[in-house]
Amino acid sequence: MALTYQACLQATNVVIASGSVPTIVGEAGIGKSALVADLARQRHAKLFTTVVSLVEKGDLVIPVPPLTSDSFVQTEKYGSLADVQFGYSHTLVAMIRYAEAHPDQEIVWFLDEFNRGTQAVQSELMNLVLQRQINTLTLPEQVHLILAENPDATMAGFEQSRYGVTPGDAAIADRTTRLVLTADATTWLAWATQTSAGQPRIHPLVTAYLAENPADLHVVATTNAMADDDLQPTPRAWERVSQALHELEQQRLLSQTAVVAAIMQGNLGMTVGTAFAGY
Repeated sequence: MALTYQACLQATNVVIASGSVPTIVGEAGIGKSALVADLARQRHAKLFTTVVSLVEKGDLVIPVPPLTSDSFVQTEKYGSLADVQFGYSHTLVAMIRYAEAHPDQEIVWFLDEFNRGTQAVQSELMNLVLQRQINTLTLPEQVHLILAENPDATMAGFEQSRYGVTPGDAAIADRTTRLVLTADATTWLAWATQTSAGQPRIHPLVTAYLAENPADLHVVATTNAMADDDLQPTPRAWERVSQALHELEQQRLLSQTAVVAAIMQGNLGMTVGTAFAGY
C-alpha cells in the first residue's frame, strides 16, 4: 500500500521505534530525502547520509592502514577504525566521534539510492545493517538506519518501472520493512504554502497551477501520452521551477517567453513544462 508523505513519515517513526530498519521506496524526486530530513528534525537526531550508488565494492571492508597517528581513531566504547578520507570509513568515523560527544542524542544514518549500488555493495552494507558491526567497530545503539530505494520491476505495483537499479535478493528484502511513498498534491501544497522568513516555501504561481492541476505534481511515464517525454515533473522539479521563477523575477525576464518556456520544459518535460509556461 502506497503512503502519502505524512503517513510515510509516521510509519517510518513507528518502524524505527520498534527496532527495525525501514526501506522507503519511491520514484526519483518524490521526497524521500526530505522525509528523512524531516524525521531527523522531529526526533532531534543528527543526520548522516551516504549515497550508495557512489560506492564501490570493498569501500567498507577492505582494511587500510593509517598513515599517521592522527589517521587512526581509538574510541572508548566502540572499538577502533582507520580514518580513511573516502567512502564509508570517513562517515563511520564522523558518526562515532559524534556519538561519543553526544551520547544522549539519536543519530540517523540514511543510506540513499540503496538499490543503485551493486549486489556486492548491497551485501556488504546489509551485513552492517543487520549485525551493526564491521571489523572491530560496533555501531552505537543511538544510531538508526534508514534505506531508500527507487522502484524496480520486481516490486508489486512497479512492473513498468524503468530505473537502472540492482534488485536486492529475497534475504535482503526480508530483513527490512518496505514503505512505499507516493506523491500527494494536498499534502505537498499544504507544505509549499507554509511561510518561511515571511515568504511561502514555493512560488505562488507554482502552487496556484498545481491547485488547479494536481495530477501534474508528479507524472510517471508508463504507457500514457507523456511516455514520449524524456523528462517528467516531480516534487523536486517543481522546487527548482519555484527557484527559477524567483530568479526570473529578479532579473526581470518573465516577459521573455522563449527563456521561460525553455527553463520550464527543462525541469518538467515538454508536456507539463509547456502548459505551465503558458499558465
